[in-house]
Amino acid sequence: MAERPRVFMLDTLHNEKSIDLAIEAEILGETAQLSLAQIAERDNFPEEVFAADALILSPYPQLSAKILRSFRNLRVVVRNGVGYDNVDVKAARELGIPVCNVPDYGTEEVADHALLLTLALERNLYRALNAVRGGSWSWQAAQPTRRLRGQRFGIVGCGRIGTAAALRAKAFGFAVQFFDPYVASGYEKAIGVERCATLAQLLQTSDVVSLHCPLTAETRGMVSLSRMQGMKTGAFLVNTARGPLIPEADLLEMLRSGHLGGVALDVIEREPEHSPELLTFSNCLLTPHTAFYSEESLTDLRAGAARVVVRFLRGEGLINVVN
Repeated sequence: MAERPRVFMLDTLHNEKSIDLAIEAEILGETAQLSLAQIAERDNFPEEVFAADALILSPYPQLSAKILRSFRNLRVVVRNGVGYDNVDVKAARELGIPVCNVPDYGTEEVADHALLLTLALERNLYRALNAVRGGSWSWQAAQPTRRLRGQRFGIVGCGRIGTAAALRAKAFGFAVQFFDPYVASGYEKAIGVERCATLAQLLQTSDVVSLHCPLTAETRGMVSLSRMQGMKTGAFLVNTARGPLIPEADLLEMLRSGHLGGVALDVIEREPEHSPELLTFSNCLLTPHTAFYSEESLTDLRAGAARVVVRFLRGEGLINVVN
């Protein structure tokens, strides 16, 4: 009997929640040998991992070109999440190793979180909460607050999550527009929103800007100081996508200037490190990369990654290939 392929789940040693692999094991069944490897350093793997036929990869480990060349039998990498910027996908392609992701597991949750942060900014939730904690009980704590209906909600990146955010924003009465040069012409008609021809146009005309694009060489640092300066005075900026889309130094300068009405971030440039100065601005809301999370989304994520692997190992083809 031929030896079963080896599959490693590669995660961080610092993961606060124990990983039992029950979900992955049930799906892989007798198709493969499944093991867990937890590492303390992003690019320092135990030797046994290099015998893997397939990897299920968390956000923490770094698969550089050098590390990828160290694997002896690696045939597929599945990043158990949407982003895959911790994998050198170009090097993997040159080595003939497909890289896949799980792009749809947290669509609802991230879109919900983007609107949650938007509403917190729009309704001055942070000011009202702090006022009550300080002993005050007055509606004036929420001043100034604008009606949502008729405000322009601008989406950068109208893929799965951006579309879900657009539909939610429409339900709240926003006039929704998006910028995404990779979305086919006419998509705006299909979902009943407007399309902006350029990023500058979207930034200049939106009351809320919500980021929903991947981190690539093209998008890294995309929302720079000069672009934020081009936003409407008093506009809100929300990021539930990837931290490095917004350079932190530029963001701090904008917060100091008071040009923006507020900023809400679920992701930051050097996550989890950030400048303590961010916390000194009452209109800068931070959540610790929780937008993706629900108990259901975690199950969908782990099951989705395992299904990609088992399909490949059984010769049923690949889905969600990013390289």
